[in-house]
This record gives sequence, structure tokens and C-alpha cells, in this order.
Amino acid sequence: MTKLKIAYSPCPNDTFVFDAWAHGRVPGAPRLDVTFADIDVTNGWAESGTDTHDVLKVSYAVLPWILDEYALLPCGGALGRGCGPLVLTREAGTGADLAGKTVAVPSERSTAYLLFRLWAAENVPGGVGDVVVMPFHEIMPAVRDGKADAGLVIHEARFTYRNYGLHCLADMGEHWESTTGLPIPLGAIVARRSLGAETLERLAASARASVRMAWDDPAASRPYVLEHAQEMDPKVADQHIGLYVNEFTADLGEHGYAAVRGLLTRAAAEGLVPPLGPDALAFP
Repeated sequence: MTKLKIAYSPCPNDTFVFDAWAHGRVPGAPRLDVTFADIDVTNGWAESGTDTHDVLKVSYAVLPWILDEYALLPCGGALGRGCGPLVLTREAGTGADLAGKTVAVPSERSTAYLLFRLWAAENVPGGVGDVVVMPFHEIMPAVRDGKADAGLVIHEARFTYRNYGLHCLADMGEHWESTTGLPIPLGAIVARRSLGAETLERLAASARASVRMAWDDPAASRPYVLEHAQEMDPKVADQHIGLYVNEFTADLGEHGYAAVRGLLTRAAAEGLVPPLGPDALAFP
């Protein structure tokens, strides 16, 4: 088979998950041609209708716009508990302090931003002011330097924001879990439906095997993880993997699917995303 084109982020959870597969160590798996891209970029590619990748890591929040073209794989993504996005500010405060203020976000199609909008509807009277999209690694410096009043951050920023002298104003995941009891859906793996059911099943099996191989021998993935971790401290990379690679990465399962549908159903009720069809999340 010709190499399948896949795009995912250089973040430790993605490189950890896909290391064995990307390096040809998963028996019977299709060969991969890997592109590294920020989640805002892959979200845009998925929506464009002109992208040439077969498999993409995207935000769960973008699914309502792309599920006619792509199928959600039941594994390989990021979904969990205690791992939600944070709203950071230079000074401690409350949601009311964000009224009319500028907020930097990683993507307007990101799950982080969708969770933020659901939270802000309840906690920011009158709503925020300008929303500025920037790569997630630029958000904390922007807040620190006064280029934004607040920043919505993801990934390893949970462990490093204090290094920038910032305060956690609110935890979007904590808000989501306390109001729904469900885990937090963050990043999804999708593949083109045109590949056909047999190939889609093979892709899911390959992703699941790659995850399990990474768990069985974490040291094998370490060079790949650290090569692409943007000068991240190895201990932070390990924390990142421990938080975002979990049982839902191997299999979404009943609770994972409930979380995805719960997020997108609630967002649709607020007019933030198009409604999902009854079989939109079916696989393959």
C-alpha cells in the first residue's frame, strides 16, 4: 500500500502514541508519511475540503463541520479527566474580570475554545471582548507581556504557567466535569471515509497497537518525543504524556463517546456548532 498521509502535532502525547506506528514497528500497519502541524492548522485543513491528508489529529469541536468527509477513529486521541484547558491572567480574579477583555486562544475551532465559550456564557457578564488566535506556545508570553488580558492554554501549560508569573483564573475541564460528570474530550483522530471500512478498521487497529506498544516500552518512544517537544523539560514531557495518554486513548468506550456527544450536543443547543446527526459518530 502507498504510504498514508497523516498529520498530528509535535506534542509529547501525539509523538508517544504514534511513535511505534510511524517508525514501522506495528506489524501489518499501513506505512505513514507524517506531517507535524499545530491543531489550529489541522482543524483548518479538515474544514477546507481540499486537504490531501488521509488521517488528521483535530479538535473534537471541529467534528460537526467535517464528519461527512471524515470518520472519528475510536482510539488514538486525547480525552480524560483533570486535563482541561486553563484561563490564565496576570492577576488573580474571577470570570467577571474578563468582561470586555482581550483573550488569546489556540483556535476558534478548538475544544478548548468551545469549553471556554460554554463557561463564559455562565461566568462572564456581558461576554469577553476581542478573541485573538495564536499558536498555543505563544499565549503565555502574550499574557505575561500584556499583549492579551487573558489566555486560554492547553497541554503542558498546566505544569508551566507559574514560570511566567501567571494565575489560573478558571479550569475549563473542572467546570465541565463538575457540571456533567463526563471526561473532557480534547483531540480526536479522524480518517477519510473514502478509504473504505476495511482500511478504517485497519487504521484503528494500528493506532491502538501503537498506543499499547508505547505503554509496554516507554523508553522506545523517548527519542521521538524529545526530538519534537520544542525544548520541553523531559519531566514536563512525562507529565504531559501521563495526563493525556490514558484508557480513552486506547478505546473511547461508552464514557468517551458519551463525553463527545455530550459536548457537541450542549454546544449545538447554545448555537455554537451545527447539530450532529444520530449516526455521525458511528465507526466505520
